[in-house]
Amino acid sequence: MRTNLKWMQTLIVMSLVGVTTACNNIVPGSDSAPTLRAVIVREFPHDPAAFCQGLAAEGSKLYEGTGQYEHSVLRRVDLSSGTIEAEMRLAPQYFGEGVALYGDRIYQLTWKSRICFLYDKATMKYVGVLRYSGEGWGLTTDGTRMYLSDGTSTIRILDPQTFRVLDRIRVKDGRRYVDDLNELEFIDGHIWANVWYEDRIAQIDPSSGKVVAWIDCSHIYPAHQRPSREHVLNGIAYEATTGRIFITGKNWPKLYEIQVATGAVAD
Repeated sequence: MRTNLKWMQTLIVMSLVGVTTACNNIVPGSDSAPTLRAVIVREFPHDPAAFCQGLAAEGSKLYEGTGQYEHSVLRRVDLSSGTIEAEMRLAPQYFGEGVALYGDRIYQLTWKSRICFLYDKATMKYVGVLRYSGEGWGLTTDGTRMYLSDGTSTIRILDPQTFRVLDRIRVKDGRRYVDDLNELEFIDGHIWANVWYEDRIAQIDPSSGKVVAWIDCSHIYPAHQRPSREHVLNGIAYEATTGRIFITGKNWPKLYEIQVATGAVAD
């Protein structure tokens, strides 16, 4: 009887440990956000050799940062033709990441080097660096502050001039934190975020960190058509004067202008 009692006590302890572990990533909140569907408006050429890590748009120009050691670049591209107009190559030891436009500057993160390179937008020439702690994945701005992701569920809010951390956002969908946040874009009051290895985009309320909607992009360039599982959706650009939204991915052969269909996708 004592043996059975000890065995039952052990099971209870193990169960409690399992529940505690499972709950570490859960916070109080409502159910998951609804899923909306991206609709293709138009297709554009995209360099399939570009391992897209950051994307921004202004007028008819696209600014793209690519990754991979020894192959990372920042380039300005004509949107319609896909022609590369100017390009800056990073030194071999840097792995390029997220890109954002702020004032007359282009910002480009690096993955593990803790350096953000600054370029003059008109000339594409290097003008300086800003430094930050941890990893750099995605970067965007609301016109006043910068938002930086690092592959976790946390987005840091930064002073654009100094990169001093002003605040942090912990992103959650319902009761679960959303990890692997990647490339970012600020669109109409929300942060849009790619999630690494997922074909959907999180639409985030920056004041609360709550995911208010998911945008399903799985049909845009279906996974079974891609040469590798590393060719993931990663790249969101918003052209503010026209309201156009563009997406692409790592080594994708096309860039897509999209709209978001109204009404949630049925389960």
